[in-house]
Amino acid sequence: MSAKVLEGKGLAQHLRDEIAREVKLLREHGRPVCLAAIQVGEKPESVLYVRNQRKVCEEVGIAFRLEQLPGTVSQNGLLHVIEELNRDPSVHGIILQLPLPARLDARLAQRAIDPRKDAEGVHPVNLGMIVYGVTQRAPCTAIAAYHLIKSVGLDLYGKEAVVVGHSQIVGKPIGLLLLHDFCTVSTCHVATRDLAAHTKQADVLVVAVGKAHLIKKEMVKPGALVVDIGVNRVPVLDDHGQPVLNEKGQPKHRMVGDVDFDGVKDVAGWITPVPGGVGPLTVTMLLRNVAEAGKGVNH
Repeated sequence: MSAKVLEGKGLAQHLRDEIAREVKLLREHGRPVCLAAIQVGEKPESVLYVRNQRKVCEEVGIAFRLEQLPGTVSQNGLLHVIEELNRDPSVHGIILQLPLPARLDARLAQRAIDPRKDAEGVHPVNLGMIVYGVTQRAPCTAIAAYHLIKSVGLDLYGKEAVVVGHSQIVGKPIGLLLLHDFCTVSTCHVATRDLAAHTKQADVLVVAVGKAHLIKKEMVKPGALVVDIGVNRVPVLDDHGQPVLNEKGQPKHRMVGDVDFDGVKDVAGWITPVPGGVGPLTVTMLLRNVAEAGKGVNH
């Protein structure tokens, strides 16, 4: 058996085309859609995220606005900027770039964002609405993984689903979403005593813990649908197990998931690659959340 590889790019492009049409229609009716990003300081990874967000927004016609704050900004200063964006009718989505400086409370800042403008779907109100099956402005990564699962066309009713990882914005929301399809859902985490005993029972296996190649071939049920959300940076090794160096004499790295792709693809029915699986859809769900807010879609 060789698994069907679930690339997220095609599904992401289809959704982006749909979003672009909706945004264009809103703009023609005098309602341009805008995403505001708040960046504290200038950490390289945060600068890269902002650049990518600006690019994808431009692709679908969403205006992008950057609120660049100094690394010395106070908690109250940050909350003041968020409140201003909450009150600004021209802004439909707000995203807070993480990580913040350690002295700032990221959760407090995220809770200050108007739930209707919560582009990432991480406000407690939006997280809580998943219990009711409402997915407008759901957490981007969780809803991206769920869309990939649904794209397969598998009848989920009565299926055994195992989610490895119980984070508030990925693992727990995915478990709730699968419950709405009447899956029997188990959630595994750091305190799970025998992980393989659970994963081998899964018809649908979702992994999101950030541990490279945690899930091996022998831990997967033949024919399972495997969704790998983990993103891990590991060194590139040569045939002798030694690090491969770049032209500057520094170790090369590559991105891998939480699933041993090369091994698991031989037993799974479907599998997502890393990179290229859930990732492209995650950014698209951010755009979808902003577009939904622009249309005035509420819970």
